[in-house]
Amino acid sequence: MYGTHESKRSITFDYQSQVINYRPSIYTRRANITVKFQDLYEFTVEGNVDDVNVLNEVRERVRQQGRVWWALEASKGANWYLQTHVSSTLKGSLRFSAMVNAVTLRRLIRKGIPPVWRPKVWLTLSGAAKKKSTVPESYYSDLIKATAGEVTAATKQIDHDLPRTFPGHPWLDTPEGHAALRRVLVVYSFRDSYVGYCQGLNYVAALLLLVMKTEEDAFWMLAVLLENVLVNDCYTNNLTGCHVEQRVFKDLLAKKLTKVAAHLEELEFDVSLVATEWFLCLFSKSLPSETTLRVWDILFYEGAKVLFNVALAIFKMKEDELLLTQQVGDVIFILQKTTHHLFDPDELLEVAFDKIGSMTTNTISKERKKLEPAVMAELDERLRRLNSPREEETN
Repeated sequence: MYGTHESKRSITFDYQSQVINYRPSIYTRRANITVKFQDLYEFTVEGNVDDVNVLNEVRERVRQQGRVWWALEASKGANWYLQTHVSSTLKGSLRFSAMVNAVTLRRLIRKGIPPVWRPKVWLTLSGAAKKKSTVPESYYSDLIKATAGEVTAATKQIDHDLPRTFPGHPWLDTPEGHAALRRVLVVYSFRDSYVGYCQGLNYVAALLLLVMKTEEDAFWMLAVLLENVLVNDCYTNNLTGCHVEQRVFKDLLAKKLTKVAAHLEELEFDVSLVATEWFLCLFSKSLPSETTLRVWDILFYEGAKVLFNVALAIFKMKEDELLLTQQVGDVIFILQKTTHHLFDPDELLEVAFDKIGSMTTNTISKERKKLEPAVMAELDERLRRLNSPREEETN
């Protein structure tokens, strides 16, 4: 379903009927003709014929992955992917079996969860289903009723952002789509008034609505994302957590891609010019939808460290071109063009995990703790400067 409150509309995962398999001649390829087409989630995509060929190849891989997942369910039983917890209380043979399942699952998830499986797998592996089970069944519908007609700063901003969220999408950009997205965002703003609403969440919630079977499940995915998966304070008023993530990323860029970081420093290029949107929108505004969702597959299982892997991979993939840039605008152009045409998720994720080097959640956490005091001091100083003129005026 497209996440509507009444669960009226369903996504058809009949790839063969949805996708036009273009068979361009060599002359057409050379002409580099720009074409428009819809991806699996009905986003209009613009690219050349080579991009279409890549998408066709990716869809074939998705079909193959689907067959693998169905085969595993047939051999291991329903919900086999939940049997991956390794406990010291298990007997040796069972513990080994759980470890094998965990390794197999991580490998499978990095290859991509088939779209038809995503709602169920995301909901369980992320912890959203468990979070949902701790409240009454009517929790979401009760909140919808309780918040109906309420007007706050958050609801005003949400209403302002609705028509700007993926404009032109055949469902999201309709009264029905706007209403569903508004309910999810408004209800969460009341669930967590400390976060309320932050621009960027509209894109995240919209994509969750397209993936999950129900609007309520999209809400719980948003809840587990903000409360358990991502770092704290990413979406609060001063974006403290996001600022910390930007500093961590800048530090990692200097360690992993030393030449690129040094060159960008010479150009006085601030990586937050591109990375802020990446981290706030979780790449949903930058990468093609299926590539974004492949990143989210890993995000909901392995945690927020994947955001750093992917961000570094984008710079790594264009390392040679970036080293030749002479202006900040050239850097932004290269990175934006790259992200918008990354139709092959495997190409991106291969670089992210095979060429960037190992980064554990523990490593990222240590970097955050190390850099957070300096970031907080800078934010406090910035706030003091902003308030200084007002204080002088009152005096």
